[in-house]
Amino acid sequence: MSEAFVKTFKRDYVRVKPLPDAETVLRRIPGWIEDYNEVHPDSALRMCSPREFIRARTK
Repeated sequence: MSEAFVKTFKRDYVRVKPLPDAETVLRRIPGWIEDYNEVHPDSALRMCSPREFIRARTK
């Protein structure tokens, strides 16, 4: 599971546009993780984000 997350994270966040340095990447990681959990669709979760999926299951 973590291997798939890292691959998706690199593809959809880190490699989207050139980043000037590691400090910039480190500052952006919290926002990327928030976006991934709240917005990013996942085919294994029926195209819901992780939080959407959890909210739907806990209703």
